[in-house]
Amino acid sequence: MQISKKEKHSMKKTLLLTVLRNVAKQIPPTAGIVLALTILNLKANAQEVNLGTANNYGVLAGSAVTSTGSTVINGGLGLTPGSSVTGAPVVHGLYDVDDAAAIQAQNDLIIAYNQAAGLASSGTLTGTIGTLTLTPGVYTFSSSAVLTGQLTLNDEGNPDAVFVFQIGSSLTAEVGSSVVTINDPSSSTAGMSVFWQVTSSATLQTDVPFEGNILALTSITADTGATDLDGRLLAMNGAVTLDDNTITAPPAEAQDTSVPDTGSTPLLLGASLAALFAFGRRFSALLR
Repeated sequence: MQISKKEKHSMKKTLLLTVLRNVAKQIPPTAGIVLALTILNLKANAQEVNLGTANNYGVLAGSAVTSTGSTVINGGLGLTPGSSVTGAPVVHGLYDVDDAAAIQAQNDLIIAYNQAAGLASSGTLTGTIGTLTLTPGVYTFSSSAVLTGQLTLNDEGNPDAVFVFQIGSSLTAEVGSSVVTINDPSSSTAGMSVFWQVTSSATLQTDVPFEGNILALTSITADTGATDLDGRLLAMNGAVTLDDNTITAPPAEAQDTSVPDTGSTPLLLGASLAALFAFGRRFSALLR
């Protein structure tokens, strides 16, 4: 006998209600509410930004690359549509200037930049920040961001921790500032899952240890001795200017090709369970 769509829908609804009722009976109300609230907090955190082939470069620029001093790039150099590389940086990796690979990397950078800019914010930061410790998430500056002290990124032992900074204008890391990661279960991946989406240009001043992938709409400048740059300097339209720097691109993070859950599923499940445990008998009556 063939079952109609209406009957199938009714059967699914009955099965779901039965499962929820049985769950409610098995777990004490107090513990149930805690569980439900935990699920409610499983909203999507920062999503890994997919750099595509831009991952192959420690430096990627649009108009030019200028290097003075003993600059070392561990991760490759790419440039397009410009073709001017001034100076002689030591490049351990690909060297692609105005070719198909550089064009593809720039196209992938545009996609990554838009992805980072489009993530839902989980917190707002303002202007000048000194000593802060942050946990994984998406942090938004409505205009410029200025780092004046040590910014500590606490991975909390999570191998999938991701930090995204959405900056409405420029990024400046002043002399004496730094970005460091703590509680990273893998010390070899510093800067891998940290992304700085900069709406204009970024400047790292003298002697600034820094972590993360800078995705700048315009240009990036690393002043004299801004060494220990664990990440990438990726400029879409402008130049990357280097002066006696060492840039080490971390390995590419494996990407999940499935459709990301924006948090609606855990929110819906958590809300349902919260109501179920909080109103116990009333809910049971409704489920009969």
